[in-house]
Amino acid sequence: MKILEINHLEKKFDGKTVLKDISMSVEKGEVVSILGPSGSGKSTLLRCATFLETMDNGELSYSGQKIIISENGKSVYPSKKIMREAHSKFGLVFQNFNLFPHYNVLKNVSDAPISVMKRNKEEVLEESRKMLKKVGLADKENAYPCELSGGQQQRVAIARALVMNPDMLYFDEPTSALDPEITAGILKIMKELAQEKMTMVIVTHEIAFARAVSDRVIFMDGGVIVEEGKPEDVIDNPKHKRTQKFLEKLSV
Repeated sequence: MKILEINHLEKKFDGKTVLKDISMSVEKGEVVSILGPSGSGKSTLLRCATFLETMDNGELSYSGQKIIISENGKSVYPSKKIMREAHSKFGLVFQNFNLFPHYNVLKNVSDAPISVMKRNKEEVLEESRKMLKKVGLADKENAYPCELSGGQQQRVAIARALVMNPDMLYFDEPTSALDPEITAGILKIMKELAQEKMTMVIVTHEIAFARAVSDRVIFMDGGVIVEEGKPEDVIDNPKHKRTQKFLEKLSV
């Protein structure tokens, strides 16, 4: 079953095309890593898929339900109700954590399910504590973001995304703001999620991690998908010169 399907996505900023005719899909339980140089359109693609940016043209479906359609060369968005339902399909983990500084850890994790989804408070708190234990922060529920390291804040962000029970998770360069030692801990959590068959789309510059954890790798450059396939094909035996050049620079 396809969790995500994007067809012919186009996006411009100030008349400049940043995404050109992007089509991709993600199956349930699949881990897809998106690689590419800075400015290749990776994060914009994620932002369009999660409605943080508006698509100019193209179509988008979640779990077989068409959310955004294309009419006369323009993307058409549905009602707020359908958008809200679509939002519940995914979680998003940013590179800069995006925690509420005035909420403690437990409230950061539990707030949206209680206040937005109107779920039972006691159930959500129990689940939030379970998720904090899962990411190794059971003892930090009363701490505030300013009292945590960058790695701990990112773990809170992952727990917050998981407690929403999404069909899939997006990660946008989740380790780029962290030092290597802390990065290893975050990648370990993501590997465990992959083993649990959590559907994930990961924008990353961690090539070894992408090779180890991905079912499929997409390489983007200049706003287009240049190459995609199994990690051993795209990372170890890239066919396109642009992919080869990018990976040579990283000496993987």
